[in-house]
Amino acid sequence: MARRIDYSARYTHPAEKVYSALTNRDYWEARMVELRKFSDNHVESFEVGDDGIDLVFHHIIPRDTLPDIAQTVMKKDMVITRKEHYSAFGDEVTGTYSASIPAGPGSLGGTMALFGTDTGSTLRTSSEAKVFIPFVGGKLEQLMLVNLVDLFRTEAQVTADWLAEQ
Repeated sequence: MARRIDYSARYTHPAEKVYSALTNRDYWEARMVELRKFSDNHVESFEVGDDGIDLVFHHIIPRDTLPDIAQTVMKKDMVITRKEHYSAFGDEVTGTYSASIPAGPGSLGGTMALFGTDTGSTLRTSSEAKVFIPFVGGKLEQLMLVNLVDLFRTEAQVTADWLAEQ
């Protein structure tokens, strides 16, 4: 059975400024610099076009830093390929993301929505984790989602800092 979680990053800047950051390669590199404090990360591809923003990046997590339960499944460093798509800017920007691990026993993905609020804007991410391993699948799903929220918090802080400097 899949597990779900929602996370909302709230910004004091309007949605247009947040979206502008998402279209900037330097912004994504700033995110990678911060995430490298935890593991190796890099942007694989980044495209901005009339239909929105598409990017692919990699998170590489050394096997020996994984929780014991995850090490029973992962026999090598965990390479997570994350793909994101954001629609063109409008009243509400929508998006999708997926994260995959080669030979991984499950899936992780979700949707995103960026919209204006009275005090700035919100980027809401709804995620779903599925692990297809009897007995430990639910524990791994919960572990993935808890760590995902930590990742989203870090990314939200990088975004807030980036916007404050612009």
